[in-house]
Amino acid sequence: MIDLSQNARVRTITLNRPEKRNALNPEMCRRLVDAFDEADADIPVGVIVLAANGPAFCSGMDLSEPAEVDIHERLFTIIHRIRKPVIAAVHGAALAGGMGLVANAHIVVARPDAHFALTEIRVGLWPALIFRAVEAAIGERRAVELSLTGRGFNAADGLAYGLVTEVADDPLLRAQELAAKIADFSPVALAHGLEYVHRTRGTDWEQAGRVAGEVRDLLSASADFKEGSRAFLEKRQPSWPSLRD
Repeated sequence: MIDLSQNARVRTITLNRPEKRNALNPEMCRRLVDAFDEADADIPVGVIVLAANGPAFCSGMDLSEPAEVDIHERLFTIIHRIRKPVIAAVHGAALAGGMGLVANAHIVVARPDAHFALTEIRVGLWPALIFRAVEAAIGERRAVELSLTGRGFNAADGLAYGLVTEVADDPLLRAQELAAKIADFSPVALAHGLEYVHRTRGTDWEQAGRVAGEVRDLLSASADFKEGSRAFLEKRQPSWPSLRD
């Protein structure tokens, strides 16, 4: 149901249930959760790319099988749990839970023909499990409007809303290019930077300032920062100690 591949420090997780338009049944959700958690714990992995085989990125939850809320909740809180960048490469339809997967990525590259919708309301549901991730990506008012209407929108609209960060004719190629570039940066800085984003989401300026100070002190004392500073002054590429430990 999923394929895994690795090129240098980029791990690609590919949805591989094309005959079902990559609909998410419980078993596929479990495999995705395991794949993300394993990539997050694997030191050689610097960045995770999420892609899909077939004509659709993901059509949402598989309504022909009973839902399992616990595993779905773990899948749709990826962005809050893991501390490695996730880049989604999107083509075709990303609907309901598929849009939830997209919202859980830190960077989203979409093909011009990609289209999105929160379709749960059409079958008498509400996108409760994915709503917070969608809200974080596009704001509460837009998330509510899309949840209430179930209307679809294209990649250009997704770019305007903030769900999509870039439109490209070959989103997987572009996502892997971005991933390779990001993977060259300090793993410590990337992890604590994403931790900062997570810890300060929804907090006031004072609390965010305290967390910023903690992160700054921690990174300033890290071996990666010392090596990065030396490499900058010596005009060379850094060799991150965190990858050698």
